[in-house]
Amino acid sequence: MNEITVRMAVNGRPHTVRTAGRTTLADLLRDQLDLTGLHLGCEQGVCGACTVLVDGLPMRACLTLAGACEGSDVVTVEGLEGPDAERLRAAFSRHGALQCGFCTPGMLLSGHHLVCARQPLTREEVSVAMSGNICRCTGYNGIVGAVGEALEGGIAAEDTAVITRNHEE
Repeated sequence: MNEITVRMAVNGRPHTVRTAGRTTLADLLRDQLDLTGLHLGCEQGVCGACTVLVDGLPMRACLTLAGACEGSDVVTVEGLEGPDAERLRAAFSRHGALQCGFCTPGMLLSGHHLVCARQPLTREEVSVAMSGNICRCTGYNGIVGAVGEALEGGIAAEDTAVITRNHEE
């Protein structure tokens, strides 16, 4: 078996892990570091349930080899901290943006990436940006509304009214 040593920071803590060269980041995080907030759905990079932030960018952990993350800073849902993360979580709660919870970690990490970018987005732009994460329960209105709310001054007023109205129905 071809073993490699991978050094990376995960949720702000340094880790050095020996693993098989073919190990995905998802398997390393779940099986070797016991970070099970990351969910595995399709294991083909389609559903987004395994989304993590690698050096600040959303990545599909099921498709990313752990060795490719040598020297990287990885953030999982367990390490999502700070005012932006708190604002996003609160908005998810207010908008009913979570139901079964399976997609929630990936949605939070993708949404957090948008919030940290500090760029105003329209409802359509938020929808497109979040389209790589599949949710089978919510219908997306709550998710898009939550991310929009968490974007400080992000979604245009007329779009926010539509999101709020849809949430109240």
